[in-house]
Amino acid sequence: MKGTETLHKLVPGYHSLGTFMLLMVVMMVVVYFYGDNGGIISFDIIGEKEMEDYSFEGCDFFNGSWVYDNKSRPLYKEGQCSFMADDYSCEKYGRKDFEYQFWKWQPHGCHLPRFNGTALLEKLRNKRVVFVGDSLGKNHWVSLLCLIDSWIVEPSHKVAEWHGSLITFKASEYNVSIDFYWEPLLVESNCDDPVHHRVRDRIMKIESIERHAKQWINADILIFDSYTWWLEPNMTLVWGSFEKPNRTSIESSRVTRYEMALRTWSNWLETHLNRNKTRMFFISLSPDHKEGGDWGKTMGENCFNETQPIMEYGYWAKGSDTDLMRIAQSVVQDLINKGLNIKLLNIIQLSQYRKDGHPSIYKRHWVPPTKLELANPVWYADCIHWCLPGVPDVWNEILYAYIIYKI
Repeated sequence: MKGTETLHKLVPGYHSLGTFMLLMVVMMVVVYFYGDNGGIISFDIIGEKEMEDYSFEGCDFFNGSWVYDNKSRPLYKEGQCSFMADDYSCEKYGRKDFEYQFWKWQPHGCHLPRFNGTALLEKLRNKRVVFVGDSLGKNHWVSLLCLIDSWIVEPSHKVAEWHGSLITFKASEYNVSIDFYWEPLLVESNCDDPVHHRVRDRIMKIESIERHAKQWINADILIFDSYTWWLEPNMTLVWGSFEKPNRTSIESSRVTRYEMALRTWSNWLETHLNRNKTRMFFISLSPDHKEGGDWGKTMGENCFNETQPIMEYGYWAKGSDTDLMRIAQSVVQDLINKGLNIKLLNIIQLSQYRKDGHPSIYKRHWVPPTKLELANPVWYADCIHWCLPGVPDVWNEILYAYIIYKI
């Protein structure tokens, strides 16, 4: 009776069956939209209403926890992505546990907006986006292509072309270009060949960037990453040309080298970037899981055979170089202070938990494992890159939120 009385108060003429049915439909729609999202509306198709309603002011996307979700995850299927790379195709290369695909990142106190490829492509219409960096940057780029792939139904309207260090993806219906440019150390180096770059004796022209930068300077959105390639203990710095350097130095710390390169990069941006046009993101370091001792395994073990995330809140691996992270934060902040539009996406903590998310042995190995390695899989497990679908999809969900609501 109480519910009936309430309906009488809300709807005069409640005894009309048509009115009652209409009310029921409205109530069902409201329940559908609100669901379990704590009152936050989550539409399947993002329209102007949701654009107005959604706000993440005061929300820290990077502080949260991984929640198992086998209903809304994964956001795409590995085998159905037209642009999947063998480096990240863990299922194709034999991985049998798929739990790594079903984890959703849940920020504390807020929600990531639901990814919508049409909304993103409309936002990027007539624009050029470029990911600049190393193979983890490519991992990130491939993830974004897989996320939007199913939103472009006509195959001829989405094409990727390889031009040396530059891979260009075009969505012709929107006149959008989403590119990847191989530039692992940001400055010029002997590692710049997009195929033959496995060089142990790394040499950098520490003050030279223009040959790279002219490939991406006209972009509307730039996403940079540079960390993993700096972890080599020794590198040679040169000034001038590789053939006839004016000066050579090998006596420098990792932190000094990294800061010098980022200063070259930032000085070039400050001088040449169109501040009214280009928006930038710098992706913080992507952690590896090479040392199992960090999470309680026997020393010498790693991500091989890991199937669950680390659930210890605030977990931090000893191998993550906080000194390099502080340098990146400082350089990015200097650019902000100088009026450039750049955002640091601090993905390190959320990625630290995901020891289960790496390819391990389940990928194409460009250098075939030896018999000894095959007998000891830990020795050749890839604990740096990420399976797709997987962790980089969350990086892109966060990037999506900034592009849709902040640009």
